[in-house]
Amino acid sequence: MKEKDLSRHVARGDRLIREHVHDPYKTRLKLTEPTVCQQCGAVYHEGRWHWAERPDQAQETLCQACHRTNDGYPAGILTLSGTFVGEHKTEILGLARHQEELEKGEHPLHRIMNIDEQGKVIVINTTDIHLPRRIGEALHNAYEGELDFHYDEESYLIRVSWRRDD
Repeated sequence: MKEKDLSRHVARGDRLIREHVHDPYKTRLKLTEPTVCQQCGAVYHEGRWHWAERPDQAQETLCQACHRTNDGYPAGILTLSGTFVGEHKTEILGLARHQEELEKGEHPLHRIMNIDEQGKVIVINTTDIHLPRRIGEALHNAYEGELDFHYDEESYLIRVSWRRDD
């Protein structure tokens, strides 16, 4: 019996096919244009959501951001902690809201869902993965401190933590 030449065979590794991004709130099909979010009033036009006047004869639906907010299912979680946070809460929250306004002006689906104060810790939940990173970087640039990111690609979630003790 002949020996098999195994040198030609290459190990295949992990054969599990993974989705690149799994966002259960992402619209799978193109919406009919124009479409208006029945809750926030954002307008879907030319393939994306905009802030605009409500067009005549517009279809109505719920945008992804409002859907996430209603379900209480954030895409971004920003945790702020440390003694500095308690002493400068007003300035920190003002900076977070300012970053939200800048981001939301261009991207209507990027919003703060809620802000939860848990003692000396503040948790900001967002409807997207970009806003918590933007707020975290703005805090780090303004006040230094420790900034950490953890992005879970498979569940479309980012956890950002910023801490400063003084």
